[in-house]
Amino acid sequence: MAASPAKCGIAIVANDKIMPWLLAFLESWHATNRATPLYVIPYDENCAGTRKAAAVYGAAMVEDELAEIDALSRRLYPLSPGRRRRLRKLQALALPLDQVIYLDADIILFRDFSPLFGKLVPGQCEFIIASTSPEYVYNEAGQDHALLKNATLFNDGFFSTSSRLLKVGDFLRTIDANEKLFHAVRKRGGLFAQPLVNFVVHSMGLKVQSLTATLPGASDESFYKPVSARFAEDGLPVDDAGREIYFSHWAGATLLPRVVIFDKAWRHHYDKALKRMAL
Repeated sequence: MAASPAKCGIAIVANDKIMPWLLAFLESWHATNRATPLYVIPYDENCAGTRKAAAVYGAAMVEDELAEIDALSRRLYPLSPGRRRRLRKLQALALPLDQVIYLDADIILFRDFSPLFGKLVPGQCEFIIASTSPEYVYNEAGQDHALLKNATLFNDGFFSTSSRLLKVGDFLRTIDANEKLFHAVRKRGGLFAQPLVNFVVHSMGLKVQSLTATLPGASDESFYKPVSARFAEDGLPVDDAGREIYFSHWAGATLLPRVVIFDKAWRHHYDKALKRMAL
């Protein structure tokens, strides 16, 4: 799978409830990655504005049947109907693509991601991540299982892989085989897709590789409150080692961006998106 895959794309999940985040993301994609097709997966039926925005930006709304993923989410999280739809991000693995980049919608992009395409290599680089997330995947019981003990725990707000390496069916088969173990080790507290994506990737033994290890000069930094980051002379952000920051993720943010380092860039994209939508 090295060399250039024939079809590549970016996928997000959105609905009208997160419209400000969606608009800022769309504008940042348009500014940096519009040569790469964008697919918008509906979080639920509340998507009238989302469809309009997708049409304005030339993104494709995903109309595929989501019943299989929704059934899995009901099975795993029967008491959480409002948030279990986060598993719909798995539909990114069913798109007609040779390689996909999945991104949460509370993100803005700073750089072109096309150099990432063609970097997947079976047995060497099968699942690309940016941020690790050691505290928000498994509970203490995870360390009791050899399968999970030294696994790389990652934030699933960004990943890149291929359906040749990871399919929706792999999630169903893994849970059929180890549902009891999954529930025993998964971290609670509002986490739904992240423990599951980690569990399946680890169960399958996929080779996880960081963005820094995959792209020369790339940074794994993406948190909207980075420990250290600055804007270089070209106006683009770098980390404390001078590595290129590709995106900013407002993971866990409860308010729209205001005064932190990347917030001005978010506002810039959001304001431009409002004007574009009004045309």
